[in-house]
Parts: sequence; C-alpha cells; structure tokens
Amino acid sequence: MKEEEIYDIEKDFKMTLGVMRKESPKVMEAFLNLLRSVSQGGILSAKEKELISLGIALYARCEPCIILHTKSAIEAGATKEELIEACAVALMMGGSPTTTYMATFLKAFETFSKKPSSFR
Repeated sequence: MKEEEIYDIEKDFKMTLGVMRKESPKVMEAFLNLLRSVSQGGILSAKEKELISLGIALYARCEPCIILHTKSAIEAGATKEELIEACAVALMMGGSPTTTYMATFLKAFETFSKKPSSFR
C-alpha cells in the first residue's frame, strides 16, 4: 500500500462522515457522540483506547480502521514499541491471517509518524 492510498483512505472516511451527517443527521450525531464519549480519556487513557482499537481493527481485518487507529494512537502519544505490542496481542488472538494486515499498520505507522520504517 502506497502512502497516497493511506491518505486517500483517511480522506474517504472523512468524506463519508460528511455525507452521512447530511443524509442521516440524527444517526450520525448519536454515533459521533458515542465515538467522542468512548475515545476520550477515562479510567483508560485515550492512548490505551487507541491501542485497543488498533488491536481490534487488526483482528477484524479492517484496513481503514487500522489506518485511522494507527494515526490516532500516534497522535495520542503511543510509541512504536507500544504499537508493536498491540499488534502482537492482535496476532495472538487472530492468528496468521492477522499478519497480512500488519503490512497496512506498518505503512500507516511510517506515513503518520513521518519516520522511515525500520521494520523492513
């Protein structure tokens, strides 16, 4: 996956939210309120919640989710080591099919952390 594709997926997600807000405002407002409520820090920090979300995204094999939660985890202060550990937990739960989606995580990490990947 190329860097442009990573940004395209992020852009498409935001565009979809905009369309859905216009077409189904009540549903989207409820969804966005849930998203905001769960995402903010509480007993678990926002960073911890993003690491959990990344693991679930890998397990669920959702490429857009992997990309978006990788970015959010980085923005919440997750380190490379914490991200890799979250990936390891997803691998433990999801088995080898999860590894095929780790390539999406690696490219998203490289894109959003603005650091050349040392994974290669």
